[in-house]
Amino acid sequence: MKSKFCNKSIFMGLLSTTPMLHLIILTRLFSHVQRLCHTDEGDALLEFKDCFIIRRNASGDPLAYPKVASWSPKEKDDCCSWDGVECDEHNSHVIALNLISSCLYGSINSNSSLFRLSRLQTINLADNDFNGSLVPSQLSHLPSLTYLDLSSSGFSGQIPLEISQLSNLSFLALSLNQLKLKRPDFSTFVRNLSKIKYLSLSHVDISSPIPSFLANFSSLTSPQFPNSNVWEIPTPTVLVQD
Repeated sequence: MKSKFCNKSIFMGLLSTTPMLHLIILTRLFSHVQRLCHTDEGDALLEFKDCFIIRRNASGDPLAYPKVASWSPKEKDDCCSWDGVECDEHNSHVIALNLISSCLYGSINSNSSLFRLSRLQTINLADNDFNGSLVPSQLSHLPSLTYLDLSSSGFSGQIPLEISQLSNLSFLALSLNQLKLKRPDFSTFVRNLSKIKYLSLSHVDISSPIPSFLANFSSLTSPQFPNSNVWEIPTPTVLVQD
C-alpha cells in the first residue's frame, strides 16, 4: 500500500509542474516505447542492399552516390532515418524507397526481400544497373504502390502483366530499358491503370496501337504520344516510343 501511495504522490507531483515540463517528461516516456523501425523491415532492407555491388558507372547522373552505403546492421532499429527510406510517421512502416542514381549493380529476382516491404507506396530505382533483369512480376505483391520508377536501370524482356494489377498506380516510368510490351499488348496492360497520371514508356518495344479508351481516364489529362527520346516530362502525360 505504501508503494502505491508513493507512486500516486509522484504522479500528482508531476501534474503540478509546468506544462513545458509535462511535455518533456511525456516525450521521454514515449521515446522508450516508440518503434523507430520494424525489425523485419530493417532486415529486409539490409538483405536488399547486400544483393548489389556499388559501382560508380552503374548510374549516369554525375551527382549519383550510393545511398545504401549508410545502411548499417548496427542501426537497423533506426532504418526510418536511412538515406532513401521513408516511413509512415504513425506506425513506422516503410512506405517509400527512393534509390534513384544510387550506383547499384546487380539483379532483382523473384525472391528479393524488397517484396517483404508490403506497405510500400513509392519505389524509385531509376538510373541504376540491374544487369538485364526482368521486371519482377512480384511487384504485384505490393498493392499500395502509387509510384513506380524503373527508368534507365538495365531491365530487359517482357513487361509482366502483373504490373497492370497495381490499380493504385498514378506514376509509372519504364523508359530507357530493353523492354517490350507484346504479350500482354499495350491495350491490355493499361486497361486497369485507371488512376494513372504519368505513363512513360519511351524506348519500350510496343507493337499495338495506342487504345482510344485512354481518353476516358479522368486522371490522365493532356495525353501526349511523341516520338521522342526525352523521358523527363511534366506530369500528367503519356510518353511512348514504338
